[in-house]
Amino acid sequence: MTPRQAQILASIVETYAQTAEPVGSLALSQQMTYSPATIRAEMMALEQTGLITHPHTSAGRVPTDQGYRHYVNNLGTPATNRRIEYALTKRISGAGPADEAIKTAASSLSELTHNLGLATLSQGVFTAGLTQLFSQPEFSDHLAARQTYEVSRLLDSLDQWLVEAAPTGRVSVYIGAENPIGKSSGCSLIVSRFSSPYSDRSYIGVLGPTRQNYNQVIGLVDYASRILEEELV
Repeated sequence: MTPRQAQILASIVETYAQTAEPVGSLALSQQMTYSPATIRAEMMALEQTGLITHPHTSAGRVPTDQGYRHYVNNLGTPATNRRIEYALTKRISGAGPADEAIKTAASSLSELTHNLGLATLSQGVFTAGLTQLFSQPEFSDHLAARQTYEVSRLLDSLDQWLVEAAPTGRVSVYIGAENPIGKSSGCSLIVSRFSSPYSDRSYIGVLGPTRQNYNQVIGLVDYASRILEEELV
């Protein structure tokens, strides 16, 4: 992939995350220094390699799971927002007992990312924000019935999956079909492992559409896990 193609792919991922609408060459040309014709040619090349696709008859493009994976693998240091981090720290540290701190962290992540927040509590999983998740455009019409079923199936088995196939890194990102459960859910699971008095395998994270502001969400999940480690001693 050329640097220009990588730049265009990143712009498609980030613009689509904001608008939830397929991204066209004209919209990209207003953000970049390339002409619509140049962008169209590069979009065609990206589509041929399976990194983007165009839904139905739309002229715009959306990222594929493969495109999201390339984007996430090439992210730099996750984005930070000191004001949000301060508020998150204050909420978690003021929540009280350890179980309430973990629940507060998951609820806060849901509010901040508009995804489903999740955290492990002993041998089970606490979730918060199911309404947030299903209010996303991806679940807004009758065509999403199958996808909603797959998400529900994933949630039903999430505790088992975290025990049997748990991530090992600080923050792990499972995009779309990479999820071992609910492969057709069209969702991404962003989860961080942290030290906890509950068990040696405690997790905090979010579940949401593959259409994500990955830079921001990864940063928030990572930060929440670090605050929990400091508080749960």
